[in-house]
Amino acid sequence: MRIFHLATVADWDAARRAGRYTTSTRGRTLAQEGFIHASRGDQWQGVRERYYADVDEPLVLLVIDTERLTSPVVDEEVPGSGETFPHVYGPIDVDAVVGTIPLERDGTMAPSVTPTTPAAATTPAATTPAAETTPTTDGSSFSRVFLGEVFRNLLVASLVLALTVAGTVAGRGVDEEWGPLVGAVVGLVVGVMVARSVVRLRGGGSRG
Repeated sequence: MRIFHLATVADWDAARRAGRYTTSTRGRTLAQEGFIHASRGDQWQGVRERYYADVDEPLVLLVIDTERLTSPVVDEEVPGSGETFPHVYGPIDVDAVVGTIPLERDGTMAPSVTPTTPAAATTPAATTPAAETTPTTDGSSFSRVFLGEVFRNLLVASLVLALTVAGTVAGRGVDEEWGPLVGAVVGLVVGVMVARSVVRLRGGGSRG
């Protein structure tokens, strides 16, 4: 699964030297916050507009592969937002960042893409082995990631709907009057619980 985090170029450069990223969100460290804020593909633009619109220093969008992280990721609801965000409970390994997307002041993606590994920062390009370079992400690949997230969300919603319908049908077989309503409610509750479990298994940002 891919999740995203907005970082300043200075913080990311420091992380590449240290081997891990520990900034939770703007003005807050992992130690202060307890976790690192992250976003899904359909959320980071809103985070950029709400919390980073007035940032003058260069920003970069980190593309994180949750399967490469050594820190757990938990999808949690952010109070007042009405939606869940992935939170990384620990440092982000530099090796887990599979792409970086420089952002312009208006939030659009810059045409250039920077390398992501510490080796790339210290080793001349001509002598860096291909196996040590980390794939980068451009606009087209980001679009594929975004569409993949939308498709997965649609699948989860379809699962909830299917369980609700199944509950309605099963309830009608038990009682014609109240059975469909009770069955629908039970199916909806089960569907939501299953959907949340699926989301948590995928990995688990309100401001990053």
